[in-house]
Amino acid sequence: MASVVGLLEERELAARERVEELREVADRVLAELAEAETAWHEWLIARQRVGEVLSGPRPGQAGEAGPEAGESSGSEPATNAPAEVPLPRAARSGSIVPVWRPALSMDALAPH
Repeated sequence: MASVVGLLEERELAARERVEELREVADRVLAELAEAETAWHEWLIARQRVGEVLSGPRPGQAGEAGPEAGESSGSEPATNAPAEVPLPRAARSGSIVPVWRPALSMDALAPH
């Protein structure tokens, strides 16, 4: 017949091993959670930055009119009124965005 103390020690050992296993699992889950939260925050910041860029005027273009924006070669005086630039909207799901090249114009983008 086994002693009561021996039986208690066996159960204690089993409980301690179970706690250690669960701690290892919890550590792995917490590490995955931290990575997932970091990725989530990075995507959130990226979306916010893109929203800021798309909603505001581009630097150096606010109030400037270039040679292709309303200058005429005739005798009419050129106006310094800024050309009205439509604000870009967010791309729709499924929009195809071409790979950027130096000679690529905005006409290559989908209208939406």
